[in-house]
Order: sequence, then structure tokens, then C-alpha cells
Amino acid sequence: MGRTGRTLAISATAALLTLTAPAAAQAATDTAATTKATTKTTTKATFRATPNATTSPTPRIDLRVLVLDDGGPVTAAITAELDSEGTPYTKVDLTSANRPTIDAAFLSDITDGQPRAKFQAVVSPNDDPFAAGSAEMSALAAYEQQFQIRQIDAYTYARPQVGLDYAQNSGYIGPLDGDTAQVTTAGLAGAFGYLRGSVPFEDNSPTVAESYGYVAQPLGQQAPGATFTPLVDMAVPGSPAARGSLVGEYDHDGRSELVVTFAYNQYQEQFRLLARGMVEWVTRGVHLGAARNYFSVNVDDVLLADDRWNTQLKCTPGDVDCAPGTGADANSIRMTAADAQYAKQWSQANGLTFDFVFNGGGSDDYAQDNGGSDPLAQQLVGDKDAYRWVNHTYSHEFLGCVQNVTVVPWQCTTDSSGAVTWVPQSTITSQIDQNRQWAAAHGIPLQDDELVTGEHSGLKLLPQQPQDNPNLAPALTATGVKWIASDTSREPRQRQAGPALTVPRTPMNVFYNAGHVNEEVDEYNWIYTSKAAGGSGLCESSGSSSCLPAPLDTTTGYASYIVPLEARIDLGHVLSNNPSPHFIHQSNLAEDRIAYPVLDAVLGQYRALFADDTPFVDLRLSDIGAELQRRAAWQAAVAGGSVTAYLVGDTVTVEAPDGVAVPATMPDGTRQDQLIGSSAFGGGYAGALSGWATPGLLQSSVTLELPAPSAPALVRPQTVSAVRVQAPAPRSRVPDGVRRAVPYGPGDVRAVRPAAAPRTRR
Repeated sequence: MGRTGRTLAISATAALLTLTAPAAAQAATDTAATTKATTKTTTKATFRATPNATTSPTPRIDLRVLVLDDGGPVTAAITAELDSEGTPYTKVDLTSANRPTIDAAFLSDITDGQPRAKFQAVVSPNDDPFAAGSAEMSALAAYEQQFQIRQIDAYTYARPQVGLDYAQNSGYIGPLDGDTAQVTTAGLAGAFGYLRGSVPFEDNSPTVAESYGYVAQPLGQQAPGATFTPLVDMAVPGSPAARGSLVGEYDHDGRSELVVTFAYNQYQEQFRLLARGMVEWVTRGVHLGAARNYFSVNVDDVLLADDRWNTQLKCTPGDVDCAPGTGADANSIRMTAADAQYAKQWSQANGLTFDFVFNGGGSDDYAQDNGGSDPLAQQLVGDKDAYRWVNHTYSHEFLGCVQNVTVVPWQCTTDSSGAVTWVPQSTITSQIDQNRQWAAAHGIPLQDDELVTGEHSGLKLLPQQPQDNPNLAPALTATGVKWIASDTSREPRQRQAGPALTVPRTPMNVFYNAGHVNEEVDEYNWIYTSKAAGGSGLCESSGSSSCLPAPLDTTTGYASYIVPLEARIDLGHVLSNNPSPHFIHQSNLAEDRIAYPVLDAVLGQYRALFADDTPFVDLRLSDIGAELQRRAAWQAAVAGGSVTAYLVGDTVTVEAPDGVAVPATMPDGTRQDQLIGSSAFGGGYAGALSGWATPGLLQSSVTLELPAPSAPALVRPQTVSAVRVQAPAPRSRVPDGVRRAVPYGPGDVRAVRPAAAPRTRR
């Protein structure tokens, strides 16, 4: 069956590292100033912690992280993690002449006769970001001592001031590309227990230094009362019998620091694996915000047939990338009953439920042309409960502007006055309703509030259609659609579309028009090789370094290059706390079944890295939409300064605008008080409980009670003497760290700078 309107695009870049100079400074910002909202407009959430033996009056600890930002990638990485989880923070630009002074008044005060710590944790670019012997470092150290506030030293070099021997004495200094670190017994028993143990360091290019660090051993003789506990270590390169720390806890002088001695940015796998634990460690496991690892797979065009890439013409007959007049290829790609049986077996064996995004008209057309029967539909209907089903419209019509396909690329048709001609509302509603009727006739369960239009049409599509079809919103209203899929390569964020909210989906770079390995590789070569190498040259015009040095072998290139590259990219998405689903096409489950090697690689790597209590989370479209909606409301409240959160003794209080749910992470065993009795809070994940808190029946607040054995010792006010700040030792070779993400290679979609999307059918 022919297709129209597929967009040709080049994949974006991201995530290798280069060692370069520090970035330009940014002005000091407070991402969400703590401001108490009024009683009329707030919902109060209260979380109980086990009381600590403290002096009176009991201090108040605000649940907000202080980020001392030097403009480098390591603090940016941790900040990105806080943003992702929804954890409030205040950022101070250390390079700004107008920044506030870090003194006792900035860090704490007396509120209503009660000592108040304004921050529950500190993120610092290193162990001493101020001038040697500065009053600011003395004030920060005294504050951390008084309120037992922890600090992350985001990237520092090994030396006695952080409890480590100089790496040049018994360790290693240099690139860590391709090496594997290990979570220690102490790390597994603490904040990094969600991992199985291995922490591989990326090695994506033989010509680029992607990581750098100091592998160092703790001092043999620590200062009196000080201890250093490695949490993540590595065999010393060149001396496999010796191991050195890369992440460790340094307890000294009444303070506790997480000492990190390798450089990273927010895109690298090694950081993504450790990011959750860094936040858990510095907040002692009690904080606002939550994180999951999400992986859902939508399979589009189920029951339909997809056009096939022509390896001679270098286009797809039947689609709009071929010259006008090119006849459609009769040999289209469509799953068989055997493919459907395999899909069910694979899904059940791997614990991943496919979302089958289907077009009932494809089955009716097949049956009409084949004696009135469709074995594929019969098999899928018989196994209907093995999948989630999503309406993809009846026959996959393009529902935006009326396309003029007599030119390449296609254009929107206009009338005599130059106005765009739009697909009418009646066509949109008919496409939605006919597919619902087909599902009902075959007993397929649907959620009528979910919709994926063909090629995400109807929504705006640049450059041809810069606005939504104005007939889309009334059609969605008439059909009761609340969640409509969009494409992250076009619109990465959720937005309103009439009565509905979009649910961004991420395309896998496994092409819709390829059923065989050689077709996938041939098209890949065409897109990602230069004209001089026989390709289209599109990679040269994309503005990204995405050209292959030479074409891939059409027999071996898929398994040796495309699969590991795509699996690495997709795993990066899974580790980013982004619930957006991935999408492929039914053609990828047919013939050579080319999607499965990628899916197997993603799941295999994931299960090798994460403990059993940290599974990937597989949600359906509407649940993903609701999660994104809750996050947007919470982030807006935090950014608007209308969230106040603090700990006093055994109680954490959170005030947020009315109707805004509060995300929180608490120790296992936490329960929520109800009007009568209590109920479980959140859900178990990564060794903790996390979820969204809302008031119970007849309640205006939420109270969570933490079990005594799990409660962290958060606060113990004490009288502190002046803190002596030791001047740092002379530095040997200390790199500035990584500054920007560079491409993994062709197909990468995790770009820092915008680029075109991977070539897949929408």
C-alpha cells in the first residue's frame, strides 16, 4: 500500500566527550526560590521522619539543594539530574561578579525562633571552589557541620585533602575510555545498591578522549577521626591487582563529602548509571522528586503494509521521496501470522508489552484481495490480550494539509487565494471512528482517549506545515481524544492540541521501509555517506559530524555497527528518566525481523547493569501523557517559587499550589496517614519508595511516616569552632573536564545542538 508524507531527515548528534576549556559563565540563578504559597491556593504534603536526638529548638531544614556552579559540565550534569527528578535547587554562578556571598546569613537564619538551614545538600564543582583559606569555604564547612549537610565534590583530583593518596603515587591518571568500574560492597549496601555492580565507561571513538580521571587509593594514614570509603572503584590500569577509588565517601571534621575523581557530562552512560545514587547519597534518601528508567515500544502500522526501499532507485516507490510518476512497488512489507506468533513469544519472554498501533483498514484491504480472509488479523485477534492496542486511524490517511505530491519534497496545496487547503474535520473523525468500529467488531480492547495519527499528521510539520490542521482540535473534541502522539524529533515537549495533550514518542533509527537487513543497511549508507563515497551527501548538509567514513557492508554492517549504535542511543534514553515511548513499525517485525536485535541488545545491557529491584517501566500512551502532565505542573510550581518544603524534627512539610501533586522519594516502608489508619506510599523502586502524593479523603495535607530503621540522621545541631581551611596542594595535571557532547556516530538522536531527526517513517 502506498504512503505519503514521510519526512527525510538526518539524525542528531550527542554524547561523546572532548576535553576543552571551561564554558562561558552564566549569571547566578535561583531555579525556584522558596516562597510559601497562600492557604487558599496550596496543597500541603507532610512527610514524617524518625525523630533524632536533637537539642531544642529543633532546627528546620529546607528541602532544597545548593548548586555552586563553575560553568563546567560536571555541575551541569548533576543539575540536569535534579531537573529530571524534579528536585528543587538554587544555583549560584561562581564566575559572576554579582553572585551572592556564601556566608552564614546566606546559608541559614532564625525563623520564628527556630534555626533554619536553607539547603539540605550541597553540590560543589570540587572540594574547595573558593580561594585558598577563604571565609566562604569556612562558612560552608561550618554550616555543613552544624546541620549535618552532605556535599558532592563533583570532580576533583586525588590528594590528601580529600582523603586520597596522590594518584601518581599508587594509582593512575589519564583516559578511562573502555574501562569498567565496580560498585564496592559499601556502595551496593548504600546509595548505589540499585546497580548490579559494573559501571562501564564509554569508548565510542578511537580518536576522541571521552573520559579522564584519577584512580587513587585512600590514604594509608587518615587524619584523626577521618575515614574514606570507596563506593565505586576500578582496577588501576597497568596494575590489575590494585584498585583505586573513583567515587568515595570522605568523612572528616564532622562533614561528609562524596569525592568524585573522574570527569563526565550528562549524556555519558557512566554518569547516567551513577546519577541516581549521587542524588540519593547527598540527600540521605529523603527528597522531593522521583526517577524511573522507562522503556515502552510502540509498533506502528499493525495490519497495514509498508512500502519498501528500492536499493537501485535509492528511494521508496509509493512514498513521496521518489520522483513523481514512480510506480508503487507491489512487493510491500507486511507481517505474517508466524511473525505475530513470534512477537507474542518474544514479548512474554522479555517482559515487555508491545503497544500495537493498528490500522483496521489494512486488514480489510488484505482480506478483500485474498479471498476474504486475513490470517495475520486472525492470529493477532486470538492473542489480543498479549498487547496494548492504540488507534492509528482506519487507513492511515494524512490528516494535515492536503498534500501536493507532484513535487519532491511535497507541498501543502493552496487555493486560488493562496490559502492552505486542509483535510476536513469529517475525514479526521471518520478515520478515528472507523478504526474504533473495526476494533469493536473484533473484540480488541481500546482506550478511546488515545490516538496516533498516520505520520503524526494533523499536528504541525515543518517546514511545509508550521501549524496544526485547524480542523484537528474540533475532531479530537468530537471523538473524546485526550492524548495524541507526537514525534520527539519534531516536538520534544508535551503541548496542548485542542482538548488533547501530546505524548512525544522517540523514533528508533530502524527504517519503516526495510524488512530485510540489506535494505536497512543500503538506505543507511545512502543517508550517512558522503557523495564522494557514493551516498546522498545528506549527512554533509546536516551540519553534524554524522557521515560514515565508508559505506557499511550490507551483509554484516547491521549487526556490527547499526545495532550496537542504536542500542547505545536507546539505552541512553532509558536512563534519562524520560517516559516517552520509542516507536518502530510492523515491517520491522516482519521478514528478517530487524527490530529484535536492537531490542535484545537494549534489554540485555539493561539487565546486566541494574539490580532486580530496578526494572524498566513499560507504560501505555495515556499513562505516559499523565506522567508528563504531572511533571509539567510540578516543574512550573517549583520554577514559579510556589513550592515550600522543609524538615522539622520528624516531619517534612511541602506546600504547593492546589491540585499540584508532589513527587517524593522516601525510604522503604514509608506509609501515608489517612483519615482513619494509613496506606502505603508510592511504589518500590531502586531500593526506595517514590511516587506522587495527594491528600486523602477529607484531608488538606499528606503525611508520610518513615520507618525508624530507615530514617537517616539528617540533623544534629552542634556548637562548632572555627574551621581551618587547608590550602590545596600544587596541581600536577588537572584537566578542565568535558565541555560539550559530540556525536556517537550516524543515527545518534541525543544532540546538544539541534539537528534533523533520524530517517524513519512517522
